[in-house]
Amino acid sequence: MSTQQPYQEVLVSPVYLAGSNGTGDAGFAPVAQWPHHYLDEGPCQLLVTSPDQRIRIGWFGDDFELWKTAEDAVSAPLWTATFNHVTPAEMVAGLTTALAHDYAEADAIDGNGRFLASPSLYWADAVRPLTDAGWTRGAAERGTVEIIAPDGQAGVLIDNRLSDWDDETVTLWAGPPGWGTRAEAVFTARTPSHLIAATAAAMTDPAPVMRERHQLDRKVEHLVTLTPVGPAASQISRAPTPLDVRRTAVAQAVRRAARFPQTAADLRVMAARSRTATPAQNRSSNPAPALGASPLASPSTPRRSR
Repeated sequence: MSTQQPYQEVLVSPVYLAGSNGTGDAGFAPVAQWPHHYLDEGPCQLLVTSPDQRIRIGWFGDDFELWKTAEDAVSAPLWTATFNHVTPAEMVAGLTTALAHDYAEADAIDGNGRFLASPSLYWADAVRPLTDAGWTRGAAERGTVEIIAPDGQAGVLIDNRLSDWDDETVTLWAGPPGWGTRAEAVFTARTPSHLIAATAAAMTDPAPVMRERHQLDRKVEHLVTLTPVGPAASQISRAPTPLDVRRTAVAQAVRRAARFPQTAADLRVMAARSRTATPAQNRSSNPAPALGASPLASPSTPRRSR
């Protein structure tokens, strides 16, 4: 009988086979300072936009197509990128990080930005991180190119045939075919090549990502490396959990109150601390240090995906 715990935290690699953890935190973290719009009606539950609303990132927590990113909030979008419900949020973060950088570097007066650039004439520019990582060309139909990972479990399909501007021409994929196992990121024809490359680069990141065992499809478990989170894994950097963030906030409030007990709230914190100090000291003469964490964007926990 297996002794594995379904909610045990494990480090998973490669990242492209880790699947979704059910939240969009990692994908939204690079644009945490952008306006967030929580929607009560329609399939889109959370819409994050650039300050001028030229870039839109939608979270569809109940949909097969979980993420939709588009340029231009007024007219028809110049390009779109769509990520399905199996795609790891860490891959989405590759794109949102590049978008945040492009927007920060854009000229507000001229209204330009690299996220508006035309794609390269050379398909290789969009997938260079993959070929640099040792991914190689596979068999494909005439007019298309496919690049495959060394393990055969991920790749990219590029359609070089004549297409309309809104046709889907680049598909990054990972995992065995199937509704719960195949991750897909699909880009339309006019998506800037460097944004596709940024997403592809996230696929080749060697750093493992954290998941709970039950979040991995059984058809994928034998294809990944799993390392239970424990003393040996604690040295590996990971994104802070919501509990980490709350603990940090409490610890910081206690330190502030101890230094500057000026407000009623500070006095209440000090009183609570004094009530718990003696029992804590009795348990250990060396109190544990406060956990350190950097808050991430924390959209509302989505409803369970179909």
